[in-house]
Amino acid sequence: MDIALYYAPITCALAPYITLTEAGVKFEVRPLNFRKNQHNSPEYLKINPKHKVPLLIVDGKVLSESIAIQTWIARTFPQAKLLPTDPWQELQAMSIMSWCSGGIHPFLARTNSPARVCDVPGTEDSVKKIAAANLMELFKIADDQLAGREFFFDHFTAPDAHFFWCQRRARQFELDLSGFKNISAHFDRMLQRPSVQKVYAFEKSVQEEFDKAA
Repeated sequence: MDIALYYAPITCALAPYITLTEAGVKFEVRPLNFRKNQHNSPEYLKINPKHKVPLLIVDGKVLSESIAIQTWIARTFPQAKLLPTDPWQELQAMSIMSWCSGGIHPFLARTNSPARVCDVPGTEDSVKKIAAANLMELFKIADDQLAGREFFFDHFTAPDAHFFWCQRRARQFELDLSGFKNISAHFDRMLQRPSVQKVYAFEKSVQEEFDKAA
């Protein structure tokens, strides 16, 4: 099976990189340099008109959107136990990933690029402030869910990888999550996983290459 993951540093493509690594899968990573607008190049738009990552190519077939990609990885490599085996719990896992994509991620995007949602001069700080307030509410929900637990389920699953990225991005924006002890412990626990350390090392090498090409 020929698997390729289109990836860009900092982005949520980090999550499927982690789960593919957790599954012990051989895969090619194809980095895109967003600073050079490679995700909007004619070549990339041909295969992904959404001009985003992650994007998975499996034996020439294209799959976009994080939840679909994570579900494919989990179902194709069941030995990795990346989703719960119980059908109801599997749906709960998909619910968490949907929440990360559709609930948390949009407010992170507004924090990163407020002008994309409001181009009225002088509104950037207000957009960021409102986004931060929403993020704090969402992280409080996650903190409650992780009370007394190491992971969202009884072992590491794909939702943990996705939520880890959400936390990481929020921390890069210097959002203070120190009051949430459960998600903070989850973040620290994830940092110890070899799959996370591997993607961090890879990301660093890619960023260094991009800096040289700047």
